[in-house]
Amino acid sequence: MDIRRIGLIGHGEVGRIFGAGLLGQPGVTAVSAWDLRFADLATREREAAQARAAGIAPQPSMQALCEASDLVISAVTASNTLAVAQEAAAHLQPGTLFLDLNSASPGTKQQAAALVDGRGAHYVEAGVMTSVPPYGIRVPMLLGGARAAALAQVLAAWGMDAKPVSERLGVASAIKMCRSVMIKGLEALVIESYATARQYGVEDQVLPTLAETFPGIDWPRQGAYFFSRVVQHGKRRAEEMRESAHTVREAGFEPFMAAAIAAKQQWVADQAAAGVFDGLPKDAPWQAYADRLVAARRR
Repeated sequence: MDIRRIGLIGHGEVGRIFGAGLLGQPGVTAVSAWDLRFADLATREREAAQARAAGIAPQPSMQALCEASDLVISAVTASNTLAVAQEAAAHLQPGTLFLDLNSASPGTKQQAAALVDGRGAHYVEAGVMTSVPPYGIRVPMLLGGARAAALAQVLAAWGMDAKPVSERLGVASAIKMCRSVMIKGLEALVIESYATARQYGVEDQVLPTLAETFPGIDWPRQGAYFFSRVVQHGKRRAEEMRESAHTVREAGFEPFMAAAIAAKQQWVADQAAAGVFDGLPKDAPWQAYADRLVAARRR
């Protein structure tokens, strides 16, 4: 498998991290990117300049990116997974590998694969199993698809932690989505429980009972981390949880919990967008986040 030119769809946090990590890898001669912000008059100069400063070539269109790449990596929001695959499929060259990093349901990934493979390119799904920072390109990933094993060998040579789990598309995404129900659900539960306990003034009684039941968890520290992550990335997490709800529904179950988790993540994101947490440092204690929610409720 000869991969020399890498193209990134999406130049946000994940795209920037992958671009920086893939530059200079053995055999890689060029890394380029396409992002809608490159086409927006208000942002294109700034965004393109940032890409160039990092050694990434900004492409003028999706078509240009696809035509200039042996490996295309899709790193967009969950809700755009299928639309991006559809747009890219129209321009992918036969034999091009398309690695989909996005947090989407097995059904969504299978639809994307049909579009990409229908053009003679090769779709590989990835289940990214934890937050990309601080791992960078070494973030644990599970790969699925007919070319998953072959691509995993290439990625391993670049120092990446990519493991093929199945030639059947949807398996890697199912693992990722089922895990997300639990992890994002814990975040939502902690935020709801802690903020409510803070309002009633009973946190000093509640948290010790959690420590007694689950002594392996530092509940104040974990709470601060959960608040921080959801405040920073709640919108993206809510999109992922809506895809998790699709995953549950595709399995034949009603996604009561996944849908509620998505709503809670979105609610925190909306609070953040409204400025409720402005000025709080990322390492603030959970009480500082909860106090902002309590104050906002009172207003």
